[in-house]
Amino acid sequence: MISPEFLDLLRCPESKQRLVPAPPDVIARLESDRIAGILRNRAGKTLAKSIEEGLLRADGKRFYLISTGFPILITEESIDL
Repeated sequence: MISPEFLDLLRCPESKQRLVPAPPDVIARLESDRIAGILRNRAGKTLAKSIEEGLLRADGKRFYLISTGFPILITEESIDL
């Protein structure tokens, strides 16, 4: 889990909007789509690793994975919702 102080500093690299922890229902839906093979990141690649946590952009339109405790804030690695 990301500390509140660190989370307060994070922004979407594209829109500069705040990022918030993704709720469990979003994580579950994305993981289900990943398992089904229909989930792709913005670069068009499928995801190999399971989705356990992530960050949502404030407008709810973009998801950024958290991998081994680190947010992956690369636009091509993000997922459109």
